[in-house]
Amino acid sequence: MPAPITPLRISAYTATTAVGAGLGALREALAANRSGLRANDFGPHPLATWIGRVEGLEDHPLPPDWADWDCRNNRLAWRGLQADGFVHQALAARERHGAGRVALVLGTSTSSIGATEEAYRRLDAASAFQPEDRLPRLHTPHSLAMFVHQALGLAGPCVTVSTACSSSAKVFAEAERLIRLGLADATIVGGVDTLCGSVLFGFNSLELVSPEPCRPFDADRRGISLGEAAGFALLERASGAPGELQLLGYGEASDAHHMSTPHPQGLGAERALDDALARAALRTDDIDYINLHGTASDKNDEVEAALVARRFGPAVHASSTKGMTGHTLGAAGIVEAAISLLALQAGLRPGTPNTRTLDPVCGPQIRLAPEQAPVRRALSNSFGFGGNNCALIFGQVAG
Repeated sequence: MPAPITPLRISAYTATTAVGAGLGALREALAANRSGLRANDFGPHPLATWIGRVEGLEDHPLPPDWADWDCRNNRLAWRGLQADGFVHQALAARERHGAGRVALVLGTSTSSIGATEEAYRRLDAASAFQPEDRLPRLHTPHSLAMFVHQALGLAGPCVTVSTACSSSAKVFAEAERLIRLGLADATIVGGVDTLCGSVLFGFNSLELVSPEPCRPFDADRRGISLGEAAGFALLERASGAPGELQLLGYGEASDAHHMSTPHPQGLGAERALDDALARAALRTDDIDYINLHGTASDKNDEVEAALVARRFGPAVHASSTKGMTGHTLGAAGIVEAAISLLALQAGLRPGTPNTRTLDPVCGPQIRLAPEQAPVRRALSNSFGFGGNNCALIFGQVAG
């Protein structure tokens, strides 16, 4: 088992999703158990499904200084940076520590692939990109991190994590290592993924896309609803001040069981859970709230529900919030970290939007309705294709 870590302070955080920009919109939707999903209207030939779409990205290009970076994913990153004044917090950290001592670690699964899809649709008679599409900086998985690194004027390490749906959960683990090893004094973490044809039609080809709003852990669930989101957090060394939000522990594991199906006994997920608990020096009964990966696919929900039922007592409150935001893929980890942090700050244990009747495999831990109750420590699960798993534990210093 890994040794306990020194907690890190979450100095600022934000999320922009289908329910709106910033933490206020997210908190309101959580309290109301309100879904932000809508009938799919994305792309020239929309699939018959439901999506979590962020409004207005088409109408708001990047400012002229950043026009060479303009694409849907970077537009959403820019909007996400503005929410809750996060950009000002990031720039203040740059001033405190120096541009070379602030690292940037961002997760994404598709980055700006939507721009590449558009470029291929506009090929000229010789099957070459049009001149305006010959932008190598866009057609790379590292486009998101390079853009944000430049936009914030940073000079420290710049890292892209692309491990499917665990991407922007694993950024917290990378931040802890960078700070602990003295490579940075602060780390901006986050994730951004936008809707695109490759995602929508790719998941549809796997027969994973639901024709209705997704219903995680429902006995009659029919698959996932895809979404898009941006989220960021600023991590620094902890001060221990009352009310301080902290990263307490993390666990990472890869069971490599199958390209798109979790291990039937959840071995990788359980290893990630055990390592997160060990780094936080906690037990399962120290956790008050669990934000489940809960995608509403048959196997993912079955395996995760069984893991929670065998490892946690009935008092813990567990839920999936993907019925609200959709599955935001590489941004899911940061969005659900933000939800976990809101749970700590607001004393709000979220529900499971859209779900009506729990699958009998679920234990008493999984709840459908939100509840106002104190949260001392929260666990957030993120499980990606290929059995790439990450578990994060957050806490708040007692006041």
